[in-house]
This record gives sequence, C-alpha cells and structure tokens, in this order.
Amino acid sequence: MNDSTLLHELIATSARRTPSAIALTDGDCHVSYGSLLEAIQRFAAGLVQAGIGRGERVGIYLEKRVETVVASFGAAAAGAVFVPINPVLKAEQVGFILADCDVRLLVTSPERLATLTEVLDRCGSLGQVVSTGAEAEPAGLPPRLRSTSWDGFLDTPPGAHHRVIDTDMVAILYTSGSTGKPKGVVLSHRNMVLGAKSVASYLENHAGDTLLAALPLSFDAGFSQLTTAFHSGARVVLLNYVLPRDVLKAMEREKVTGLTAVPPLYIQLTALKWPESVADNLRYFANTGGRMPLETLTLLRQHLPRSRPFLMYGLTEAFRSTYLPPEEVDRRPDSIGKAIPNAEILVLREDGTSCDADEPGELVHRGGLVGMGYWNDAAKTAERYKPLPAGGPWREVGLQLPEFAVYSGDTVRRDAEGFLYFIGRRDEMIKTSGYRVSPAEVEEILYATRHVGECVAFGVEHAVLGQAIQVIATAPAGQDSVDLAALQAQCRARMPAYMVPAGIAVRVGPLPRNPNGKIDRKLLSTEWSAQARSAAEPT
Repeated sequence: MNDSTLLHELIATSARRTPSAIALTDGDCHVSYGSLLEAIQRFAAGLVQAGIGRGERVGIYLEKRVETVVASFGAAAAGAVFVPINPVLKAEQVGFILADCDVRLLVTSPERLATLTEVLDRCGSLGQVVSTGAEAEPAGLPPRLRSTSWDGFLDTPPGAHHRVIDTDMVAILYTSGSTGKPKGVVLSHRNMVLGAKSVASYLENHAGDTLLAALPLSFDAGFSQLTTAFHSGARVVLLNYVLPRDVLKAMEREKVTGLTAVPPLYIQLTALKWPESVADNLRYFANTGGRMPLETLTLLRQHLPRSRPFLMYGLTEAFRSTYLPPEEVDRRPDSIGKAIPNAEILVLREDGTSCDADEPGELVHRGGLVGMGYWNDAAKTAERYKPLPAGGPWREVGLQLPEFAVYSGDTVRRDAEGFLYFIGRRDEMIKTSGYRVSPAEVEEILYATRHVGECVAFGVEHAVLGQAIQVIATAPAGQDSVDLAALQAQCRARMPAYMVPAGIAVRVGPLPRNPNGKIDRKLLSTEWSAQARSAAEPT
C-alpha cells in the first residue's frame, strides 16, 4: 500500500520499495524509480536555488517526455506549483497562461521557445527559462530572462526544499473551456493523491502493470496515468502519437496492460486491425472525456474480448467522479456508473434539494477530490464551487463552516438502483419545438446506424423551432461518402420527430479536436453559425 500524502511522495515510496523497477519508458529510454527520484530531487533543489518560492508557478511547455515528468514532480517536491501547458497550444495561448498565473520559471525545448519570442515580453513575472537543449543561452530571449540548460539545472545536489502540506496547491491545469479564455483549475496535493489512490483501487493497478500515457499530461485524465502508475509502482509508457495506428504499435511493442483514452481516439482505433498480442496483454481499457458511443464500445469489445471496460466520467475541477464497473456494462452500457471510492455524487434540483429517482438534475461532486477553484477568477469560481445547502442528508445543520462542492453544470439522472446517466451539459442542450434534446443522445443514435465515421450535433437558431438540430459528420472508415438518404431514413426510424436533425453536413475527417483530444463541438458550432450568417447577408 502506498500511504503517500504529497504528490512527489508517490514516486519516493515506490523508489524505496523497488528502486530498480522501471517507472518510465520514453522510446528507447527507460528510467528506474530510483533514477527518477534522484532527478526529481535535483530539479527541486535547482528551483529552490533559483529563488522559486513556496507556491510559485513553474510552467512546463513540452511534449510527453522524461523532462516533463521530472519537472512536474520536481516542482511539487520543492513546494512550488507546476503548470503543464498542452503542447498543441500556440504562442498566444501559451503567453496567456504564462501571464495569467504569473509563471516564474518555464521549462521548454529550444524549438518551442523559439515560437514564444513575441509573447515573452508580456509575461512580466517570468524570470528564468530552463531549456532541454544543450545550449544554455538560446537565441532571441529578452535580456531580462536568465536561461539554463536542463543538464546544468539538474547539476544541483539534492537539498532543502520549502515546507509542504497536503492542502497546499500543487498544480494548475488549464481547461479549454466552452467560451472565452481557458480557466486554470487549482489542485492540491491532497486532491491529486486521493485521486490516484481512488482510481488505482477500482482499476486494480499493481506493480506489474504497464500504462500507456496517450492523453496530454495537461489533461487531468492524462496526468492520472502517471499518478495511478506511480502509486502502484507500475510502469508508464510516454507516447506522442501522430496516427491512431501509432497507439496500437506502442501497445504491441510495450505489452501495455492499461489504456485510458477519449471517445474520438477509440472511434478511430475501432477502424483498424488490432494485433493479437494487444488483446492478450491489455487487462483493461477506460473511457473518459465524453460518452462512449455504444457502437464503438461494441466494436472495442470484439477486438478485446478479455479486456475489462471501464466507462468513466470526470471533471477537471474534481479530478474523477464516477465509473461503471465492468460487470455492469452489459446491463447498462449507457450509464456513467456510481461515485468513485471516497467521493459522493449528488443529483440536485435548482433549489438545492435532492432529485427523485430518474428525475433530471445537476451533478454535484463532494469530497476530498474537490479542487481549490479557478486561478485568478472569482466570478467563475463562485459559479462552479458552491457551499452545499445545510440540512440535507449530507450536511447537518449544526455545522458552522461551509463545505464547498463542485456544481458540474451537467444534467444527469439517477435510477432506482443508484446508477447515474449523463443527459447533457446545460450550456449544450438543444431547445427545439419545446423539447430539451441532448446532443450526445443524437450522436449516439447516429453512430448506431454505422453510416457515419465521426459526428457532432448542435443547435442553430430557427424562427419557428427556436433551435434546429444540425449535424456535421464524416464518412465511415473505408468509405468515401455518407449515404445521406439512408442516414436520414434511419434517423426518422429511430428518433422522435423533434429529435430528427434538420440538416446533416458532410466534411472530410477527422473532425477538429480541442487540446484534450475531444471533438470540438463549440468550434464547429461557431463556424457553422458564421457561415450561415455570411450566406444570409445580401450581396
């Protein structure tokens, strides 16, 4: 059992037990727990020597590589806060994050640093760059910035660090958000360690596991591959893939036993031929970041008859919320399950009272995984993190201090047996003909027809209906076009009239993703609305 209370202790505990066991694989590079711990301690000492104070921010703008992991856990060990920046983000977005949370030190590569020259002057708190290249002084840096090579920075003997307790903040994860600028979710050591323990317990992770880190480490579910593995003394394979088949190749080569991914990747993987050895080795596969289409789940289980499927739901603001046990998948494949260990999920009405069985309400997450709010954004924090109402079965009226929970903004229902079902995000629900329609429900039916490869549904303004349902789809794998007549006929046969899409547009796939790999519904909806307005303007 790993009894760590601080994030970096997950590695230290495993290093004490099995120092020679492999913790990380990055291509041909294999790093043991003992070596990883030493690098983390040296990085932490380098931060303290560089004057990084307790709680100050360390930005990490790198792809998945050993240095990314060392910098993240090294910042935690020093008492600082790491800010992983998605490597797909461009200079303007990176500059916003660096300035928004007052990053003091940035770890990046020479190639990435060269793209940031125009935004670094706006980052007034940034004083030092650690470059993974051999050059200590990359060209083009503003004069006020000190620069150190990675090897030079680690050439610091392990030493004293700032005092750290488990309620201290340790990470800021920036979410893409549905509108406006990204929001920085602040997480504590306690949040991340409790999350690792909870997820590892129901996935039954152990020291013999090999987990594939295919998701961005700036995504809570992506970073969770590290924390659950290190909690269990397992191995993590870092993968920066270009094509879906790269994922299968890595799984075959590294004998991966656990895979966590988002639905768009799983949809692409189902269209490929799977090596037999992948199915032989893969103990489980887990879904996060959106509802898994039933058709995709069925195809995955055909490829992986002996692997256990875990359907999960989570919020960056509370790390992970629910999971459906594999033994329940056949009975209720459309469920997101029940609360993970050491969390409680409430379904509440707008007045704060509990919903009845099968009554839609807002999913509210309470417990030790609830984060510390949004960085530098009091208004959005107040919208999402709210005190629980007193007097409910979860909170006695005699308690004087408030308990804050995450109000998800997601509409769910709970059946009589306690299983939860996702209905939709409140800000994405389509209001048409007096009905509220979940775009996820429309997409589920479209996938079931097998006439689409990928699809996304959203509402567009309509003078009579309020909103009409618009769909954008790609052709099924191996086909050049979508049979629109057959698809529309299937929609009419499977959907009530108010749910049938008013329009289906076909485009060449894959559909655009947001930085976390999910299909970007907001972008597609915005583009469609702009095109519609342009077409309606007189020429």
